Parts: sequence; C-alpha cells; structure tokens
Amino acid sequence: MKDMSRGYVEVGRTGQKRRTMDALVDAARTLVSSGISPTVDDAAQAAGIARSTAYRYFPGQRELLAAAHPETGRTSLLPTPAPEDVAERLDAVVSEFIRIIVETESQQRTMLRLSLEGSGNGDNGLPLRQGRAIAWITEALSPLQGTLTDSEIHRLVLSIRGAIGIESLVWLTDIGGLSRAEAAASMRWSASALLAHARTHGPANYEHSSNGEPRREG
Repeated sequence: MKDMSRGYVEVGRTGQKRRTMDALVDAARTLVSSGISPTVDDAAQAAGIARSTAYRYFPGQRELLAAAHPETGRTSLLPTPAPEDVAERLDAVVSEFIRIIVETESQQRTMLRLSLEGSGNGDNGLPLRQGRAIAWITEALSPLQGTLTDSEIHRLVLSIRGAIGIESLVWLTDIGGLSRAEAAASMRWSASALLAHARTHGPANYEHSSNGEPRREG
C-alpha cells in the first residue's frame, strides 16, 4: 500500500501514527466481518478517531480496504516472473488464493454466511465476495488459449473455482474433518486434476437432455 498512508506514518511520531493506523485497519476488518463495506468515516467512528485524522492515513475507501484486506486490490496472484507452464501457473494461483482464504478465514466465513442469508440479489455488496478468483484463475490458464475455446476455458475456470475457496475449506474442515493443511492440499490436488482432465478430455460440458434435465458430458 503506498502510499499516502505509508508516507505519513513514516514521518514524525511514527510509533503513535502506527498505532492510529493499526486501529483504523482493525476497525475496518471488524466492520468487514459484520458484512459492512466500510468507508473511512465508518472506520474512524468505530476506532474513536477523528475523521480529519483518519483521512491523513487513508484518502478513500479503496486505500482503507486495500490495507485491511490487501487481496481486494490485487489484480493478479501470479508470482514475478510468472511460470510459463500452465500447471505451474495454476498451482501458484491456487496456493496463494488458499493462503489468503486461510489467513482471513473468520471474515471469509462471515461473508459466506451473509451471502447465503442474502435476499437473492447476489453478494456484490460484500467486500470479500466479489468474484476476483475468476479473473485470477483465468489469467493462470491463459496459456490454454488456442488449445481450448474461450467457452471451454471459462467452464474449466468455474469448475476449479468450485473446488477451492472458503466454501470448500468449510466443508473439508468442518464436515470432512481435515486439518487446514490437509484441506489446502486437497484443494490444490482437485484444481490440478481438473486441469489435467480438461487438457486430455476437455472441460465438463453441460447440455440439456430432451426432458429438460441438465446432462453432463466430458
């Protein structure tokens, strides 16, 4: 995070400024856990810090959320330099995605619960349920372009996303009884297996049978 907040903290009474910044970040994380996408004003009020002071650290909501949950501002999960092999790219992205999920598990569980309890209008208002993983996985699979169609790659992306994330972590740990390390290994294996199957046989293809029921092929 750049930036204005970091520059301001590193000048002058750095210890006190760091504590103030940490209080704002902690307040933002608590608000996110409650299903709120907090503004700087919200975080300042929750932390008991003057609004004018809070804006010295975070000029806007984007910077605040990026500090509280850095993954919300990331456009890629690939390392630098990115691997050329598609299997290595996918495993790198999946591994990093799982690390993020485990590190923010409490907030992620809250976002999952709130999305399940929603009104049916989707979860676009929930700060940690924005579908970023779709773009991250799609980028990892970009070497498949020319081998698979865009539609086939998208179906594969959806299949992989369905096998990883907080939903899978909850099931594997709470129901399956796995440790978090075992759950992470299982999710990585599932993603790798889906990719290997798609490269050999093509991704899952769903069509409607004559009676209107979905039919799975591939």
